Amino acid sequence: MSEGVSFGTLLRAHRQAADLTIEELSHASGVSVRAIGDMERGISRGPQRRTVAALAEVLCLSADDRDAFIAAAQAGRPRPAPSAAGICELPRGVGDFTGREYELGLLRELAARHTGDGPAVTATVWGTAGMGKTALAVQAAGQLADLFPDGRFFLDLRGMDATPLASGSALARLLRALGVAERGIPADEQERAGHYRALLRERRCLIVLDNAAGESQVRPLLPGDGPSMTLITSRSPLAGLEGVHQVPLAQLAEPEAAALLRTIVGDARSRAEPDAVDALARLCGHLPLAMRIAGNRLQSRPGWTIRQLVGRLSDEERRLDALAAGDLHVAAAFALSYDQLTPIARQTFRRLALAAAPEFGVPMTAVLTQLDVDHAEDALEELVELGLLSSPYAGRYRFHDLVRLYARAQLEQEESIEARREARRRMESWLLEVAVVAGRWFEPGYGAPPPEWRSLVTLDSREEAAEWLQAEGTAWLEALRSAAGHEEHATVVEVAASMNWFCDLWRRWGRWREVFELSSSAARAMGDRLQEAVHLNLLSWALVVCEGRAEEGEATALRALELAREVGDVRQQGWALVSASWAIRGGPASLERELDYTRRAADLLLQAGDLEGYPQAMTSHIGALRRAGRVEEAVECGLALVATLRDPVYGGSPAIVGHGLGIALGQLGAAYLTLERWEEAVDASRQALPELRARPIGSTLGLTQRRLGIALRRLGRVEEALQALAEAARLYEESGFTEQAAEVVEELEEMAGPGAATGR
Repeated sequence: MSEGVSFGTLLRAHRQAADLTIEELSHASGVSVRAIGDMERGISRGPQRRTVAALAEVLCLSADDRDAFIAAAQAGRPRPAPSAAGICELPRGVGDFTGREYELGLLRELAARHTGDGPAVTATVWGTAGMGKTALAVQAAGQLADLFPDGRFFLDLRGMDATPLASGSALARLLRALGVAERGIPADEQERAGHYRALLRERRCLIVLDNAAGESQVRPLLPGDGPSMTLITSRSPLAGLEGVHQVPLAQLAEPEAAALLRTIVGDARSRAEPDAVDALARLCGHLPLAMRIAGNRLQSRPGWTIRQLVGRLSDEERRLDALAAGDLHVAAAFALSYDQLTPIARQTFRRLALAAAPEFGVPMTAVLTQLDVDHAEDALEELVELGLLSSPYAGRYRFHDLVRLYARAQLEQEESIEARREARRRMESWLLEVAVVAGRWFEPGYGAPPPEWRSLVTLDSREEAAEWLQAEGTAWLEALRSAAGHEEHATVVEVAASMNWFCDLWRRWGRWREVFELSSSAARAMGDRLQEAVHLNLLSWALVVCEGRAEEGEATALRALELAREVGDVRQQGWALVSASWAIRGGPASLERELDYTRRAADLLLQAGDLEGYPQAMTSHIGALRRAGRVEEAVECGLALVATLRDPVYGGSPAIVGHGLGIALGQLGAAYLTLERWEEAVDASRQALPELRARPIGSTLGLTQRRLGIALRRLGRVEEALQALAEAARLYEESGFTEQAAEVVEELEEMAGPGAATGR
């Protein structure tokens, strides 16, 4: 073959002459399919010697062809000009680099798929201090050596310095690295940039621009068209750059974090304390810099156990100070960003350390800082730009655990105790006020906020109220704890009472028991036995419905019944009996007690004029009748209840009474199923579904849809049954009832088998 032919052309010709596919050559040589493809397309022009030797052996080349093959590979390898030696060299890589497989794969894909036509590839690796951005960039440069035969160059832009490297100076260094003599470098910055772009238009180079300060510093350093790739690292996303691939870095995943620590500490110590390795990774927040420091500390102290270092880091007050080894300091990395903030952003950063939740929004930030919403958002965005906050989605912001500790330390150093207390008090008061207004959206007799109410959040619908309560659940619960700790009993009772109806829509939160424990204790401390009964009933609900603690739930409800009797409150007596019936529901041994509780509860609530509570007691009674085998009586009671609730003169909250009607119709459908009255079961279930969809709670909607499917199947209406059951599975899955969803899926699979046509 003629001289001057590229390595890729030679490789393809020899492979085709040997009648091998790329996959066959890969299997025989041990060189990956992707690497061979990159070589043949000219992306990788100068592969390493061992790769060339492996390919030549499989291709069975003659001595002359082998020499030409090796020479073509050597010709494709970079030959830097003598004047470039030592300029913009890559720094030493990290020998124990661990993880980041996704990001490394993404960068390789970007590099490999670019043929050189069109704009050069640019990617920005960005994230909080200590995420390992530089280490990733250097690791990527090492792994991509075969794709950039014309050289790989590294330049620290000193973005965190008081005076970052000027663009003109950066261009001069890069031009010298590319072989341009000092006298050939233009004096004008724009001309330097043009010369730089012209050189890279013909060369396949990888340029790593580390620690960028901002877009204006980087923009003149970006190539135009050509086969090169620029990899930028920054604490800022550099969102103003056009046509740039974003590669955000978060903390390492748990397995990667533990693997990094094991690599640094060594197998022997890691195997001796595997649980301690995981605990240490968590205390380091899975931040690569923190884990590097922790691992280095252990290396330098062979007498320490991993558990001993875990003990030192467990104290939040000392954690940042303990995360230091030699000249590596986690706090120092954060300080570089903090020092660059404007005064308003600094204060915002410090005050956000008071936020109890890991995630927060603009309104709460405005309350803490006493800024208007626009200025608060500007400050938050500045913190994101400098890598001190992340923004997981629009309008929400989050600290890394160690950054929060640094913010807390700055708050304690720079602001007085009085200022901190006032900011916390302002935040907690605001959270609890909004929580009450949001919770009352769902309570009969309240609904929308009063016209005169003003706040930094809008609660113009139930959906907005529910969204706020859920998004800020951790924050307002912590504020409630604080109010209880300061013996603000009336506030605690008011907040918990406002959740009376909302809590049923968010059963899976997992914190309702604590909410109602705080409120029942507060009512007791106030000496208000009626309010204590109210909140003990709510606590009973949480114990039974949310946590499955039936025995405690019944005892709590009966204590509420006793208090309600003492003060002569008929309504709370009725609710106490409803709560007690929920606690024992479904137990064959307790059916008679359940029937007694529900019958008496319905009578008391009707007597008290509680038009929302009465349907709940009666539907519970109808269910108990059916389970006790008194099915005809259950049907009779169900029909009577449906007629009562449909009567226009009944009154009550339309949403809650409508939901009660849906449950009553669902209970009728269940009773008809038991009696094998399939048509009536279908009719009752179909009437129930629209009412239940208006206020979907728990598994009721899925269960009613499932009963509809069963009745349709018994009637032989297989296609309709399949549709109904498929919808039931979806509803169960959406509500988090995965076991029930799986059962319905089994029913669907059974129906698809033999006998499906007959409905058996």
